[in-house]
Amino acid sequence: MSVISAPYTFNEEDLYVDLQSIMGRRLFLKCEGFNFAGSIKLKPATEMVEAAEQAGVLTPESVLVESSSGNMGVALSMIAASKGYQFLCVTDSRCNLSTRLLMDALGAHVHVVTEPSTDGGLLRARIDYVRTLCALDDRYVWLSQYTNPGNWKAHYLRTAPAIARSFPGLDVLFVGAGTTGTLMGCARYFREWHRPVRIVAVDSVGSVTFGGAPGRRLLPGLGMSMCPPLLDESFVDEAVHVEEADSIRACHRLARRGFLFGGSTGTVVSGAMGWLALHDTRGLTAVAIAPDLGERYLDTVYQGNWVRALYGEGVFDPAPPVPAPGPRVGHRRQEDEVRAGDTTTAGPSRPPPGPWTAESAPPRDAEGSRASDTVGEGG
Repeated sequence: MSVISAPYTFNEEDLYVDLQSIMGRRLFLKCEGFNFAGSIKLKPATEMVEAAEQAGVLTPESVLVESSSGNMGVALSMIAASKGYQFLCVTDSRCNLSTRLLMDALGAHVHVVTEPSTDGGLLRARIDYVRTLCALDDRYVWLSQYTNPGNWKAHYLRTAPAIARSFPGLDVLFVGAGTTGTLMGCARYFREWHRPVRIVAVDSVGSVTFGGAPGRRLLPGLGMSMCPPLLDESFVDEAVHVEEADSIRACHRLARRGFLFGGSTGTVVSGAMGWLALHDTRGLTAVAIAPDLGERYLDTVYQGNWVRALYGEGVFDPAPPVPAPGPRVGHRRQEDEVRAGDTTTAGPSRPPPGPWTAESAPPRDAEGSRASDTVGEGG
């Protein structure tokens, strides 16, 4: 029996689904959606908040602020409600309506960026808005999930050890790539483990994380419009890229067998199945990480009219193509060391909520220093 007094202290760590009977290949799917935040983002959110508290950066008078496409925003909303902090999530129009309503129900303020920046899209516009907030009021504390080492440390300390305990004979691990916190934490842990584990990153087509061409991406959670600051490719063996239509097909295939997962899980499963189809899997132990469940995607991934309007009728074809193998990585490309400038949007000089604005002050990150100019996406 589990008895808790704070919602962020509970997380089901040892639940896996064997996908062989559904997808035709043996793959153990680690389900990370069974906690009160509903996603894997609970772990890095808790790690970052507690580190900021211990450093003295986060005080009862502080106002948490974060840029998020959804799940990190929900996790921080829950933690802020439990601990008594105010929280503002800066998101964009790709964030699911149900996710925004959930953050609002938890007492968070949600600002939706609708106009992209001319040189960085919606992501840059979100980050610029956060910088504007921090410059107006020094009570704002930006945890910056894109640059905060607590993001990957949470998975180094919890997610990866849990997988290792359950699968001591693990051969290959599939991890979705967003901010790359989960990817880097797990990859670092297994690099130090007693046996080799192949780390395969799963990314969305249209993401530039592993050198792909930028393109349209409508599913939140995975993919980046610039190189993630947390990424160190020397820890990653290879990457595969998945079309969003294939992500949706995988989600619907799982749902027809009673497993309702989010869009990121569809991407990871589709990429893993494509990789397994191209390799000799006899005796291979493979695990993939499912970041969340599917209830927050009922108005997008699981809404037929939305899917058909954006991806066409063929998205529901029963036999999706096998994704092509991605590039082998394992080195850090100098040209991917992207650093965003300090420009700000021409948005309102006094962003909501009104009582939070005050005299100018430099933005701070979770370590109390000026917020990093290197930004990412996801979460």
